[in-house]
Amino acid sequence: MTTLHGDWNFPTSIRFGAGRLAELPQACVELGMRRPLLVTDPGLARLDIVAQARAFLREAGLGDALFSDVEGNPVDTNLQAGLAAFRSGDHDGVVAMGGGSSLDVGKAIALMDGQTLPWWEFEDIGDNYTKANAAGIRPIVAVPTTSGTGSEVGRCSVIIHSEQGRKVVVFHPRMMPSKVVADPALTVGLPAKLTAAVGMDALSHNLEAFLALSYHPMADGIALEAIRLIHDWLEVAVREPTNIEARSAMMVASTAGATSFQKGLGAMHALSHPVSVKYGTHHGLTNGVVMPFVLEHNRSVIETRIEVLARHMGLADPTFEAFLGWVVTLRSNIGIPHSLADLGVSEADIPELSPQAASDYTASGNPLPVDATSLAELYDRTIRGELRFA
Repeated sequence: MTTLHGDWNFPTSIRFGAGRLAELPQACVELGMRRPLLVTDPGLARLDIVAQARAFLREAGLGDALFSDVEGNPVDTNLQAGLAAFRSGDHDGVVAMGGGSSLDVGKAIALMDGQTLPWWEFEDIGDNYTKANAAGIRPIVAVPTTSGTGSEVGRCSVIIHSEQGRKVVVFHPRMMPSKVVADPALTVGLPAKLTAAVGMDALSHNLEAFLALSYHPMADGIALEAIRLIHDWLEVAVREPTNIEARSAMMVASTAGATSFQKGLGAMHALSHPVSVKYGTHHGLTNGVVMPFVLEHNRSVIETRIEVLARHMGLADPTFEAFLGWVVTLRSNIGIPHSLADLGVSEADIPELSPQAASDYTASGNPLPVDATSLAELYDRTIRGELRFA
């Protein structure tokens, strides 16, 4: 087997390979950090992998300061507490370690330390990012421990506005971590259910990016190969948690997803975001539930693209029906629920959810234009689990 190990700059500097967590201090020093704050979530904070990271930092003379008040769907109070910890400790950089929530909060802390305006002023609308003092953004090293969001190479952070009850996306080019330590061995302890959920998140990112109508051939190529990797390896990673080749493939696919979705996202994410805010559901799990329903809804404008994708994946029957069948079978095999009703969503919630989905920033990228009415119909079919092809 070829050694899965490499140093990449695509789009940021990535140290990839099992065992490379040991290089975390070097990555920090290369960015001029002397007192980094390690940001993670409370569950990870209790695990050996975080203790090991802190030991590496401590032994290198960088301290072992930790902040872990991060929720699964992070809220503004998490950011406020993290920023207070950063400033009180006189820190000069962030090590963001974990899944998407920890990485997003870590990136947000690094952005906000040098700002005078509140976080919401930088929401990803128009050129709001130019309001930020770019020189005040602190350096970031990202250490992903799941294979789903790809936030380690993202230029955005998603935080829930607790008063408004919505996810707010803030973008800034310098919020992309300058260094990434991508060690697939860190994902070996991920439970099967979480491996499945984050894997569906990676699939949704690459799939919606590939199907977006905007022109970006480079993103298309990245998404194509990432989906092939997911096809070949996600079930293996769920079934064989210590299979490092499967874990490596899924970590690559996750990072690829956040690289490719600069091309666009769509209704999978637009439907998922309000549900995650209202019910606290896992983002990747929710994307996985709505995926086949959105694909079916978009069929008239994506069928040719899906056939290209199916051929690249090596499906014996490279058709839309075969691809959709693969998605449904994959979900069943790895334990993803079939309907939003399985996540507790009821038809009575549709009048509240559909306008939120229509106003979500991802809705405009859907290949087939959507509005509150069409999204309400999609919610209805997804809650009832009604797939027309089945």
